[in-house]
Amino acid sequence: MAAYRILVVCVGNVCRSPLGERLLAARLGEDFAVSSAGVGALVGQPMDPEAAAHLERLGGSADGFAARQLTESVVRDADLVLTATREIRARVLQESPVALRRTFTLRELAALVDVVGPQADPAALVAAAGRERSRAALEEYDVADPYRRGEEAHALAAGQVDEAVTRIAAALGAPTG
Repeated sequence: MAAYRILVVCVGNVCRSPLGERLLAARLGEDFAVSSAGVGALVGQPMDPEAAAHLERLGGSADGFAARQLTESVVRDADLVLTATREIRARVLQESPVALRRTFTLRELAALVDVVGPQADPAALVAAAGRERSRAALEEYDVADPYRRGEEAHALAAGQVDEAVTRIAAALGAPTG
């Protein structure tokens, strides 16, 4: 069986999306292929050093990471698209409207996994979340942008990504340890 493909998207693809990508990859098994991209990517750049430090603190590794630009084909190839913000979700959907039922903000899907409960497999979870999208009543859907905003901003963003990824990984069937 082919790996379930998850794409995480932010703006520059050097802070929030690689953090989400690498944390999900570390927490999910080999049945998942996790990648990231940016709507305004700093193509070829490594992770922001402050973001990478938080990633390592949370158990991931930034080794070998290089930012890449989001394209329609990258979205088309993903089974699940997770964005850092509602604005980025809107930009993804403007370019790829067919991805609507499988595109969420990180925090939105984290809230929806509680609404839809356990599902048989990742595809069923994403389909159920898509049907129940209106029930994700959040005060804040966005992960704060830490780029060039200092340590406090990076710590806040890392905490938001980690909390969302932990819930999403558990719902997708991450091994419990």
